[in-house]
Amino acid sequence: MNTKEAIQTRRSVKHYDPSHKMTEAEVRELMEHAILSPTAFNLQHWRFISIDSPEKRQAVFEASWGQTQVRDASLVLVLCADLNAWEKDPARYWRNAPQRVQDFMLPAIENYYTNHHQAQRDECVRSASIAATTIMLMAKEMGYDSCPMDGFDFDQVAKLIDLPHDHIIVLITIGKKLEDANPRAGQLP
Repeated sequence: MNTKEAIQTRRSVKHYDPSHKMTEAEVRELMEHAILSPTAFNLQHWRFISIDSPEKRQAVFEASWGQTQVRDASLVLVLCADLNAWEKDPARYWRNAPQRVQDFMLPAIENYYTNHHQAQRDECVRSASIAATTIMLMAKEMGYDSCPMDGFDFDQVAKLIDLPHDHIIVLITIGKKLEDANPRAGQLP
């Protein structure tokens, strides 16, 4: 499948085959591509948590107000974005860059984010969203469907995964669809 086809055919699937499991190799391939997603200042704000245990999956299902895609998907991913990645040893993101680039980027990161809380949050939302899109398009390429989720209790899911206070979350389900998504409701030109 090419990128154009993946974009055109990717839909938010709600009904998955609960008996299908992704292999470790498939999950690894998916995540190896996810970490290639661009991020502001190369800060790689995202961290990925797979909800694997039946108990945690059930708890996330309940926190998602009974949406069956959480219960039935092959993979439930919580994308966590670190609001303070910019101040947690930012040199590690640039260690392979030429020294002149490091000398420019490290002060630029500090100058941009210091006392700029909205920018910190905006970049996390952007970085997590770009990673989520990469994951969903890669999943489509691999023959899977996906659903980015908003309908869940963020605080409850945060507690379930012991989310640090300085992180935000995005939830995605991935699996083999049982039913097609509804037709597109309409697109603006």
